[in-house]
Amino acid sequence: MELLSTPKNIEINNITCDSFRISWAMEKGDLERVTHYFIDLNKKENKNSNKFKHRDVPTKLVAKAVPLPMTVRGHWFLSPRTEYSVAVQTAVKQSDGEYLVSGWSETVEFCTGDYAKEHLAKERKAELIAGRMLRFSVFYRNQHKEYFQHVRMHCGNVMKPSLKDNSGSHGSPTSGMLHGIFFSCNTEFNTGPPPQDSPYGRYRFQIPAQRLFNPNTNLYFADFYCMYTAYHYVVLVLAPKGSSGDLFCRERLPQLDISSNKFLTCCVEEGELVYRHAQDSILEVIYTEPVDLGLGVLGEISGHQLMSLSTNAKKDPSCKTCNISVGR
Repeated sequence: MELLSTPKNIEINNITCDSFRISWAMEKGDLERVTHYFIDLNKKENKNSNKFKHRDVPTKLVAKAVPLPMTVRGHWFLSPRTEYSVAVQTAVKQSDGEYLVSGWSETVEFCTGDYAKEHLAKERKAELIAGRMLRFSVFYRNQHKEYFQHVRMHCGNVMKPSLKDNSGSHGSPTSGMLHGIFFSCNTEFNTGPPPQDSPYGRYRFQIPAQRLFNPNTNLYFADFYCMYTAYHYVVLVLAPKGSSGDLFCRERLPQLDISSNKFLTCCVEEGELVYRHAQDSILEVIYTEPVDLGLGVLGEISGHQLMSLSTNAKKDPSCKTCNISVGR
């Protein structure tokens, strides 16, 4: 049987967080003969080809021949914000089950995108485990003593927003992009006040909730993840309306109704602002603006210094509760 020509002029477009479209040129005589495509897709950081063998043909993805361009989609092998290399090979399946194959094309590289807004909306499956809403009155931030000393001596007593690290879901639009200050608001179920233990440091800054969260603040859903544990984290963003943080989030994150959502609410009841948080999720609240220590109270907690949490902690990719089933 006549040999197949090598695919050429590989083109990649329509790239999302979990899919891309690919096309290439073939000799006219091959178009009617080809029955299958073999696609070798590798993460760029892994220089060793990660191929499996289909009989004696090295490949990773096998697809029946369809008109080009074709869409390659799947969150089980494509990760957001990740560099990949790809090469293709065409094949004709013969009557004996063997394949007549072309040579491998040249290798091209591309990078997948961040989670799209609609994919984050799917992540609101977090609502299913949020639990009942508990009242709270303060946001708080735990750090080591040296952190607050630095703020007082070198920052004019003002905590400045810093760039969010890569913790949580890989590909979150906030990672490495959004500046903010992390706060907590979870309370102890039996007591109402914040817990007296913390993994972040023995010194705690507490600020009345209305200073950060009020009708002039927009609330956004940013992430939902776990770190190989039974409990889950929900990341929310508080941004004063019209601020640079608000403009950033408006283009990238789902906005929540501040008075009616499953995670964090601010409602007017009997003429006063009342705050509630989800009981069964650990809320990480990012406030996008500087915060003056003079607006709250700084003190030392009486509980234990818990084991420090690792930085850039990654989401458990196997968890069926918090992983996004994009592309299905």
